[in-house]
Amino acid sequence: MDGKVIQFRRGRHRIHERHFIIEILGSKSKEEAKKFVGKEVVWTSPGKNKKEIKGKISGTHGNNGLVRAVFEKGLPGQAVTTKVSVLTSETKKGKINKSESGHELEVK
Repeated sequence: MDGKVIQFRRGRHRIHERHFIIEILGSKSKEEAKKFVGKEVVWTSPGKNKKEIKGKISGTHGNNGLVRAVFEKGLPGQAVTTKVSVLTSETKKGKINKSESGHELEVK
């Protein structure tokens, strides 16, 4: 399952560096977003090193299917509007998933 980093979690005067608002593709309501609370999220950096930063979905945000995620380390500012992977129980166990193009992907 894929998602997109929307923005840092922020208030008027403070930005929470480790907290991010994430839009999960296919989630359009608060009830659908509640299913993802507690799941792991992985952001992979672009470039040749492919550094991974892991986080966890902590709750919903608003009524339109957005979620809040807390990462181990803060993501860089360039991570805004990039893709993240949401690890569901099927992807953790190593089952075969089909991508949008129909190809089978083996998840380890």
